[in-house]
Amino acid sequence: MSREAWIVVGVVAVATLIGAVLLAVRVVRTRRLLGTLGVNGKVAFYGALLYTVLPIDLLPDPIYLDDMAVLTGALIYLGRLVRQRRAAHTPLAGRPDVPSDDDRTHRRVP
Repeated sequence: MSREAWIVVGVVAVATLIGAVLLAVRVVRTRRLLGTLGVNGKVAFYGALLYTVLPIDLLPDPIYLDDMAVLTGALIYLGRLVRQRRAAHTPLAGRPDVPSDDDRTHRRVP
C-alpha cells in the first residue's frame, strides 16, 4: 500500500474510534437516566459495552463501524426505555376532579 492509502486508513480508524467513544459515553449517560434497568435493558447496556471493548468483532478493530452500530442500537433501545418510564410516571391530564399523586402528598391538612 502506498503512503497516502495508509494515511487514509489511519484517518478513518481515528474517526471511527472517536465516534465509538462518543456513542459509548452517550450510552452510559442514558443508562444513568434509567436508574434501575429491567433485564432487557441490562443486557442491551452491558452487551453493547462488552461488544465494543472485546477484541472479537465482525470487522477488524481498527474499523469501529460495527461497534458504532451496536452502540447506536443500544442507545436507541435505552432511549425507548427512558421514554416508556417517563410516560408511565406521568399523571393523567385533563381530569381536574382527580388530584394527582403530587397533589395528594403535598396537600396541607387543616
